[in-house]
Order: sequence, then structure tokens, then C-alpha cells
Amino acid sequence: MKEFVSFVQKEARHILRDRRTMLILFGMPIVLMLLFGFAITNDVKNVRVAVVTSQMNPQSQQAINRLAASEYFNVTATVATPQKAERLIRNQQADMGLVPTVASGASTAQWQIIVDGSDPNMAQQWTTYAQAILAQPVGSSPRLGQGTGDVSLRLLYNPQMKSAYNFVPAIMGMLLMLVCAMMTSISIVREKEKGTMEVLLVSPVRPLMIIVAKAVPYLVLAFVILVSILFMARFVLGVPLAGSLFWIFAVSTIYILLALSLGLLISNVAQSQLVALLLSAMVLLMPIVMLSGMLFPIESMPAVLQWLSAVIPPRYYIEAMRKLMIMGVGFGEVAREVAILSGMTLLLLAISLKSFKTRLE
Repeated sequence: MKEFVSFVQKEARHILRDRRTMLILFGMPIVLMLLFGFAITNDVKNVRVAVVTSQMNPQSQQAINRLAASEYFNVTATVATPQKAERLIRNQQADMGLVPTVASGASTAQWQIIVDGSDPNMAQQWTTYAQAILAQPVGSSPRLGQGTGDVSLRLLYNPQMKSAYNFVPAIMGMLLMLVCAMMTSISIVREKEKGTMEVLLVSPVRPLMIIVAKAVPYLVLAFVILVSILFMARFVLGVPLAGSLFWIFAVSTIYILLALSLGLLISNVAQSQLVALLLSAMVLLMPIVMLSGMLFPIESMPAVLQWLSAVIPPRYYIEAMRKLMIMGVGFGEVAREVAILSGMTLLLLAISLKSFKTRLE
């Protein structure tokens, strides 16, 4: 046991001495949280609106006032014709045009919405928000989530539609996987590259204990990063932790062990740190970003990519964290994700350990 602790301390000192590694481990979570929380956002804010005034009546004017009073839209121009509104959009001077299509004696306002569709997702969000506000009854506050005459919109769990609610669980899945898998694989490959792995293997500690000892510091760092992300999410980005912290950490523990097993598997294939980095980027980073549901809904993907995403572990972790953190569900609602992650962990761990022993004995 004393030798095992010595190996853990050796690896921990090596990590703490490497300033670049420490910068990556603790700088990357902070930068990504701030970027995805504040800079890279899908929130609807400050949408520039051009209003066509040729057929305005008191009802439509009140609707425009509600729109202008909301936090989502700014009425930046009033024009006489729809063609002029379209010209403003084409010249990037407006994002949306509103054309009242009601006769002067009508009791309710109807609208034609002209929107910049170069970004379809944002255009759909702008249209949904505008329809909800324009259709609200006279005298109501310009907020989403209320029933209206023509539109009934009820937003559960995220009434302000903050994109941070979606990104924080995704960042957790990406960072824990990269830190545990990439750093573990590089650590083991570094020993091979320097020729010191053979020295370690002839020590009194068994090969399995050596690998576990090298993984323990990254396991601890992963929990430090997890706590840091949860702290920033709650107190900096305002993302709620509606579910049980126990289950959040329990599911995260399974996921971290899975990532460590994957890092060990990569180290079996790679013979240099550069190869380990490239494999980590191809096997981990791109699939996580593109196929885990982090940025793009899995339901919107082609059937082939949906099947491919089924073998991406972060997909299930991100789904579980969204349910636990945002929706506040219990364990029963994430049992499927936990079962899949546990099965993947056992499979990867068995393959990795078997392959590692075969290569080094």
C-alpha cells in the first residue's frame, strides 16, 4: 500500500509541476463556461425590428408598444412599405420586419413577419417570440409564457430561455471526458515514450496498481473541475441545481470512470504523446461536439448519425445532467442513462485492462 501511495504522490507532483497542464485543467473550464455562458449564446436579445406603418391602427400600435417594451426586441426603424423593411434586412440594418395586415376598422391585429432566414434556428426563435408578444391581450406585460388570444405558450424549467441551461451540462460532459481520457492517455504514453514504463513495471507494485495510481490524481482533478463548474453555473450563470447533488455526483463518478477507461484504451494504441493527442481529438472532441446533442438536437440528425450517436458516452451523461440539474427529476428518470453508462464503463475497463496487460507483459 505504501508503494501505491508513493506512485500516486509522484504522479500528483508531476501534474502540479507542469504549468501548461495546470493551465489547461483549470483555465479551460473557466474560459469555456464564460464563453458559452455569455458570448456564445442562442438567447433572443436586442433583435432589431423595422415596423411598416402604412396600415397601423390603435390595436397594432399597442402590440408594437408591447414588443418594444420587451427585453427581446428593439424597434429601430419605421418604414412605409414592406419593400423598405426588406431592404433594411438585406442591408443588415434590421433583423425582422413587421407588417400589420389588418383593415382600419378591424378589432384585432394580424401580422406578416419578414425575417432574416440565413440562420434558420434563430429566425424560428425570433418568430416564436414575436408571435407570442404580439398576440397578448391589451394591457398584459410583454413576457413569454402566458396564454394569449392566438398563441398559448408555456415554457417549463427555463422560462427565460437562457442558453446556459443547455450549455452547462454539455460543457460538463465535454470537459470531464477530455480531462480524464486525454490527460490519462498522455500520462501513460509519456512513460512509454521516455522508456520509464519498463522501470515502473519491475517495481514491487503490480501493473494494474501502477495504472490505477496514475489515474487517481486525474480522478481527483475531475471532481475539482466538476465542483468548479457547478459553482460557476449556480452563482455566475444563474443555472439552477434543481435535482439531488448526490445523484449528480453519483452519475458523474460513473462517467469519470468511463472516461479514465477510455484514456487507458487510447494509451494502449498510441506510442507517442502526439499520437495520443490526435487520437483523443478524433475519437473524443469531434464526436462530443457534433453527435452528443451538445450543439445540435439528435432528433434532427439523419438516421445514420442518430445510430452513430448511440455509442457516444457524453450523449447519455449530458441527457442525465439536463434532467437532474434543470428538471430536478429523481433517479428513476435517469436510470436508463445510468445503466448505459455503467455498461459502457465495464466494457471499456475490461477491454483496456486486458489490452494493456497483453502489450506490456
